[in-house]
Parts: sequence; structure tokens; C-alpha cells
Amino acid sequence: MFGTSIPITMIKGSLILFYVDLLGMDVRVYGVVMIAYAIIDALDNPVLGFLSDRTRTRWGRRRPWLLVGAPVLAVGMIALFTVPESLDGTGLVVWFATFAILCEAADSMINANYGALLPELFPRERQRAVANALRQGFQLLALVVSLALTPWLTTSVFGTEHSTEGFTITAILYGVLACAVILYMALGIREDPRAAQASRSPFLATVRAILSNPRFWQIGVVSACYLSAMGLVLTGVQLYVRYSLGLPVAYALYLQGVVILATVGFLAVWARVVRRRGAPFTWRLALALLALGFVPLYFAHNLLTAILAGLCVGVGYGGMLASNDLIIARVLDEDTAVHGAHREGMFLAAFGFFGRLAGVISGVALASLGYLFGYYSGDDPGAQAGAAWRAYVCLYPMALAALGAGLSMFITVPANRRDLSPEAVAPSS
Repeated sequence: MFGTSIPITMIKGSLILFYVDLLGMDVRVYGVVMIAYAIIDALDNPVLGFLSDRTRTRWGRRRPWLLVGAPVLAVGMIALFTVPESLDGTGLVVWFATFAILCEAADSMINANYGALLPELFPRERQRAVANALRQGFQLLALVVSLALTPWLTTSVFGTEHSTEGFTITAILYGVLACAVILYMALGIREDPRAAQASRSPFLATVRAILSNPRFWQIGVVSACYLSAMGLVLTGVQLYVRYSLGLPVAYALYLQGVVILATVGFLAVWARVVRRRGAPFTWRLALALLALGFVPLYFAHNLLTAILAGLCVGVGYGGMLASNDLIIARVLDEDTAVHGAHREGMFLAAFGFFGRLAGVISGVALASLGYLFGYYSGDDPGAQAGAAWRAYVCLYPMALAALGAGLSMFITVPANRRDLSPEAVAPSS
């Protein structure tokens, strides 16, 4: 989780600042590319998941895909933040779209396989909750590195507030680090051999089973609300600091760093709540608290009040990290119990469709900043740039999280079927 999170977090957290605010790409053009990115991402996810489920090699089902995806993602990220000086206009858009989509495909390849290992290797929910808390803790550590440190590294250590050199150097460092971590861990993992012995489900039959499962749609939509809300925060926080708080981008280090580190503590508390009250209760409560957390962030007017408000968001965010993947894993368990086939990769890839809707929502939200507030790019920010990014980082996410919280109250979450099965055993180590 540490290795997979570093590159994709830098990509999501710095693309708007890099291409729109520094290179001057029109925010509407950027939004169109991100919508296309999300559509392609949603289409290739099920295919990659299906291929993963059907893979049978001496090295396992998931590991070969991780070994291929890691270097591709690293190279794509470095190219994304290494734009030739001669490029502008259409050439800049083509470069951006090409490497953004390459990174998307590599990220989908990695996460369809990595995500499938959680329910496969950790069948019992208590055991799974501990494993999930650990991996989410490493994700938060990756956020400290690639989200909180990035504004400082790119604008103060390797570059300046108004140059792009720092992004190139930082991308190279992150790419090498992430690739090394993913390869090292993938080479050391031992997959459950029983999963490879299951029958291979045909593609169309698997698609029909997923699309006809009402829990897939219900839980997927709520997950999309949560992921889209946090996606907006992730992509807009640096410009929120610059325009809404009136501070240098490097100050995002303090806001993001404090909130992420505090979320580690919140995650530990939420993991206990999961063990005592169960994943569904935790999931619903965390969604409601996440929505409420955006209210004080909207009214923050300086770094201190933004940090305090960010801690409120961190409470709900920690709860979602502790519970959301466990809810999705229950759907996978139910499918395995009912149909007798291990197709976690395909199912998770299908759920990834909802996560990828965050890209569409981000693109629409960005385009709205121009029409509603007059912000089009760093070259043409308009007179209401502060209000624009306050809406993008606070109001839009609050509405999405509130929608998800409301919908979650009407959803029946399936029981953990593997908790009831005598065949559920601990993974090999």
C-alpha cells in the first residue's frame, strides 16, 4: 500500500497545480481530459480484473501483474511531470492525456491485483480489520511523503513557487522509491493456492453476475460518494492554500502533514470500533462525520484554523479508511459463497468503476469553477479564485459525503460469509 500510494497520490495531488496553474492549461480543457481519463479507466478496470482472476502461473495469479505494473507506473509518472519546454497548446494537451492515461492503466493493473489479496489472504473479519488498518496506516505514511512533503520539495527544495523543475526531480525520487517497494513486496508474497484451484468464470457470465447484484450498485454508489469527496480534497488542497488562505503552496505541508498524522491516530481508534461494533456501523458513522467535517474547513481563514478544521475531516476520513474496504470485501465474500468462484479481481475492478467516477466529478467540478467563479487557469484566475477553491475543496465534498451518508442508512450490508465458514484459516507467511 505504501508503494502503490506514493505515485498515484502525487499525480492526483499535483496535476492541477502543475498543468493548470503553472503551465497555463485552460481548466475546461483539463476537465475534458480528466473525464476521458475516467471513462477509459472505468472500461479497462473490469478487463484487467478478469484477466487477473483467470491468470494461472507458477508465480501466482496476482504477483506477475504487480511486477509489470510497478515500473510502468513509475515511468509514466516521471514523464507526466517532465514536459518538454517546446510543448504548448495542443501538444501539451496530447502529452498530458497520453501519460495520464498510461498512469491510469498501470494503477488499475496494480490495484485490481493488490486489492484482491485482502479478502483472499485474510478471511476472518477481525483478522481482516487488523490487516486493513495496517495497510491503511502505510497509505497514510505514503500520503505524508507524497502529499504533505510534495509542496515543500517542489517549491522550496528542488524548485520555486513558479517553476516546474522541482516536480520533475520529485517525480523521479518517488517513482524509484515506489517501484522498489512494490517489487520487493510482490516478490515476497505467498498467495493462497486454493484460490487458483477454483474454476475460471467466463467473462460475460461474470459481468452479468456483477451487474445483477444489487449490493454492487448500492455499496458502489456510496463508495463513489466518499472517494469523489476525498478526491476533490486531494486534487485541490494546494490551490486552496494558495488562493483561499492566501499562503504559499509550500504551507500545504503543514496542513496536510498534521491532518494525515492525526488520521493515523484516528485510524487506530476506528479499528477498535470495527472490532467491537462491526464494519457496517463504523462505515455509516464515519460517512456522517466526514460530511460534517467539511463545515469548519469552509470557514477556515488562516493556517491554524484550517489545520483545526482539517482534523475534523480527518476523523471521518480515518473511519472510512478503517471500514470501506471491509464493506466491499463482504460483497466479494458473498459472491464466492453463492457462486463458488474466486473472482475478487473482477469484482474489485468493477467497484473501481465507481472510484473512477471521481475523475468525472473532478472534471465537472473544475469546469464549474470557470463558469461560476471565473477561475480558468493560473494565467487567468479571475477575481474570485479564493471562493472557487473553497467551494471545490469544501462545499462539493461536503455535498457528496452527505449524499453517501444518507444512502448508507438504507443499505443492508451482507454478513461476512467466511467468518461462518470452518474452512477460513490464517494466510501463510
